[in-house]
Amino acid sequence: MSVAGIHHVTAMAGAPWRNRHFHADILGQRLVKRTVNFDDPSTWHLYYGDAAGRPGSALTFFPWPHIAPGRPGDGETVETAFRAPAGAIGFWRERLESHGVACAEDERQGRRALTFRDPDGMAFAIIGVAGAEDEPAWTVPGIDEAQALRGFESVTLAVPDPEATAAILRDVLGFRHSEARPGYLGLAGSDSPLTAVEIAQSAYGTRPRLGAGSVHHVAFRAADDAAQAAMAQTLRERFGIEATEQRDRNYFRSIYFREPGGVLFEIATDGPGFAVDEDPGHLGESLKLPPGLEARRETIAARLPSLEREDA
Repeated sequence: MSVAGIHHVTAMAGAPWRNRHFHADILGQRLVKRTVNFDDPSTWHLYYGDAAGRPGSALTFFPWPHIAPGRPGDGETVETAFRAPAGAIGFWRERLESHGVACAEDERQGRRALTFRDPDGMAFAIIGVAGAEDEPAWTVPGIDEAQALRGFESVTLAVPDPEATAAILRDVLGFRHSEARPGYLGLAGSDSPLTAVEIAQSAYGTRPRLGAGSVHHVAFRAADDAAQAAMAQTLRERFGIEATEQRDRNYFRSIYFREPGGVLFEIATDGPGFAVDEDPGHLGESLKLPPGLEARRETIAARLPSLEREDA
């Protein structure tokens, strides 16, 4: 049976060392894979997530040291929210503010939420969720199991016509309507824990300019190739939208398309996962390349920017 939910979120960033420091050292996510942008091997592709980088926890970045900031517009992902145990919001506010990160709090369906931006301006939230403490956690010094992030709670999209976007999520990707904040259209997947999408109406009148802090795409789950192909068929036959050919990303297989509001969507298979080329106990410790780039390893490695702090 196919499972509906978020697979991963991929964003754009500036200095690679700063991206690694914030997401691995401050937010405490595991760097589960160090690889490259397959279309631009001089650029890192860094994957963060829980201990295994399971679907629903993987946040990935293309970091370019000199990229300009993104500009908002119609058809983009405007917030990525993590789950944490309900009692951990105070801890996260104190931790982030101690690192100079400005935070604000609000309430979402009776749950405390903390909002902030990473050093490149990407918008995040941490939602306190009852029962999240029972989910597996990746811990680092200073963050124990009672506080650690557990994976995605939701993403928020801003599009000109929320219902047109919702139809794709519902009829192609298997989401169902759910409770959401006032002014938002909400949909939930069927994965466990549930991941959700909130949709707001945008009114910029222009497309966004991708740059540092921008979400490049949101990927949704397909159990396997057959489930992915069925989704592509529904997308084509019901909505007249043609997805790309399948592309092998080593850790999953992907197809891409733009939904009616302009957001780039990916449908990614759950497998084979990040342990396909690395021992689970040592994920993210060395540079991994797809077979087609392996002969160029020495040249590629020499051109990649450092992941360590430049003034250290």
